[in-house]
Amino acid sequence: MSGPNGDPNISMDDGIIDDEDEFSEEEYAAINTMLDQINSCLDDLEERNDTLNGKLHELLESNRQARLEFRAQLQGSGSTEEPAGPADGDPSPPARGDLDVDSEDQK
Repeated sequence: MSGPNGDPNISMDDGIIDDEDEFSEEEYAAINTMLDQINSCLDDLEERNDTLNGKLHELLESNRQARLEFRAQLQGSGSTEEPAGPADGDPSPPARGDLDVDSEDQK
């Protein structure tokens, strides 16, 4: 006779499969303690992740603001400079120098 999962020569009567696993109160308490520790670690990781995410958004915004100020300085220093491109509302393609600045933001 095959076993419950189709394994040959294993029967449910052999006592190998026992659905009535008994755990003591100490084992349940130990499992609960370990689960509490895991939960605490996960909460800590989530908090750190949220903090890092917030700092990343602040850094990106700061970088974006610095880039806009840098472009404004470049445009104000000479009237022969090309416009910055679509980011400033201009539909013309960006100048070559602007492409280099934008590529740094994506790294």
